Amino acid sequence: MMDGRVRIIFEGVIIKPILQNNRRGNRSRSIKLSFFCFIFCLSAGCSVSIEKVQPPVKLNPTFSDSGWLKPADKWWLAFNDQVLNRLCEKALGGNFSLLAAYNRLDQAKAIAKKSGADLIPQVNGSLLTTGSTGQSSSLNDFAVGLAASYELDLWGRIRTALNAAKLDVMGAEEDIDAAAISLTAEIATAWYRLVEQRQQLKLLERQIEVNRNNVALITVRFRGAQASAADVFQQQQLLESVIGSRYTVLATIAVLENQLAVLTGSSPGTYFLPVVEEFPSLSSLPSTGLSVDVMQRRPDIRKAYYAVQAADQRIASAIADRYPKFSLSATVEASSPNFQSVLNNWLATIAGNIVLPIIDGRRRVAEVERTQAVSAEALNNYATLLLNAVNEVENALVQEQQQRLFVDNLELQVKLAREASSLIRLRYINGAMDFLRVLSAILSQQSLERSLLQNRQQLIAYRISLYRALAGKFPLPDLAGKSINVQETH
Repeated sequence: MMDGRVRIIFEGVIIKPILQNNRRGNRSRSIKLSFFCFIFCLSAGCSVSIEKVQPPVKLNPTFSDSGWLKPADKWWLAFNDQVLNRLCEKALGGNFSLLAAYNRLDQAKAIAKKSGADLIPQVNGSLLTTGSTGQSSSLNDFAVGLAASYELDLWGRIRTALNAAKLDVMGAEEDIDAAAISLTAEIATAWYRLVEQRQQLKLLERQIEVNRNNVALITVRFRGAQASAADVFQQQQLLESVIGSRYTVLATIAVLENQLAVLTGSSPGTYFLPVVEEFPSLSSLPSTGLSVDVMQRRPDIRKAYYAVQAADQRIASAIADRYPKFSLSATVEASSPNFQSVLNNWLATIAGNIVLPIIDGRRRVAEVERTQAVSAEALNNYATLLLNAVNEVENALVQEQQQRLFVDNLELQVKLAREASSLIRLRYINGAMDFLRVLSAILSQQSLERSLLQNRQQLIAYRISLYRALAGKFPLPDLAGKSINVQETH
């Protein structure tokens, strides 16, 4: 009783030669076998249901805004960008983080198999041979045996644990879909940042050329005593500032190219991207639909839902562990000095075993309390994800709406700045304006031009966030056999 349980054993022994002439032994064995078969059928017939979980928070039925286009399963196709399409397809087939998610799924499947093993009787075989030699003779002994054991899952302890493991497998499958969505969103964001930086490089080269011409103009006017040395130095400083910005942009381009190579499963420097210097035109807003549809479609929400159900099953398993355990065992042994006749002399034993928990220091009670706390945590995590999912959609909608207005405003500012800069420069040449006004106009124009590119890219980033927040699972390539074999790395 050291383990806090009382063990009660019902055992029957059957010896083959005796049973042939003993009807009472046959009747006794039949009663025992009938009882064990009844218990086995009762255990096999027990089913444990997986309860549905109601949303723990109330959500608005619709979102604040919506378009009419139904989003495609592969959401990035909406940009109609062939380079982006190739990047996403390559990443979905070769990204190692995504492959790792498949490995985690395999682990979950193996755990589920292990959890279900107790539902199948365990059978072990043995073969033993011994020999001894004396002064006058030698003696050999041969023995074979089979031992079987089976726990009757009357309270559903094993089945609920198996259900929880299966739900973990379903959660791991959702993890793969969630990882695929995150991966494609990260690629799209990095790709359009790269497009924006290449546009910035092209713009900076034009601005460098303009500033060099201005330096030459100011230098000529200085030599003609129409400008001061300070004017020349200020224009040269502006030129060097733009040249310095070009170095930063070149570094950012290289970093983004390396990032995209890694995301697609390639080593930096081995995967080359075509030069694209134009943003795609954004289509109208996708249809956001009902919030409940989005929640049911998102893999991270579905995983959280399965986690709540799995936690509930583990509570049931922990509670069942406090009840008595019923198990059956059977052994068949045969021995003989002659191996050819070893099966003619065998002994069979059938036993029923009841283990009653009596004193365990409240270990099982503590386990029930722990699983209940885990279930409460899973439910709170589920509620948090639901609210965050709605928040992501709403944020992306309002950010894109305001960003679109901001980009329109910046385009107007750039247009006005160019006209003002042209007029101020003309008046400066005619001697009606000092150089400080010219310099200020040039700085304002060039800064606005760079800001416009950045915010056009940000507008696309908000659309990517919206697609990501609305995305569900989509067909993935067959990655069977693509995982790195551990044995091959040694």
